[in-house]
Amino acid sequence: MNFTPSLFLQASTDAGGMSTLVFIMGTMLVFYFFIMRPQLKKQKETRKFRETIAKGDRVVTVGGIHGKVLDVNDKTALLQIDKGSMRVDLGGISADGAASEEALSGKA
Repeated sequence: MNFTPSLFLQASTDAGGMSTLVFIMGTMLVFYFFIMRPQLKKQKETRKFRETIAKGDRVVTVGGIHGKVLDVNDKTALLQIDKGSMRVDLGGISADGAASEEALSGKA
């Protein structure tokens, strides 16, 4: 007895291939507009904020330390804190908002 397996092949049509391509392109567009674009916009705003930090600004570090900027150079900022001063990297300054006056005075 000779047994030969039957193969069932599905014929490909142009409409099926085109709909797959449209689906993939649509998925890529959704990925770009809902994930990549907002992230790039936030990075640009953060970079702009850190480039515009000036003497006298009130800032918060990513570690939660509130301080007033005494001096700024290309990569670091000198912050006045409650018990003295400290130098921090500009990348360590949070772009979420400025420090409040209450937080700087220790009353918060």
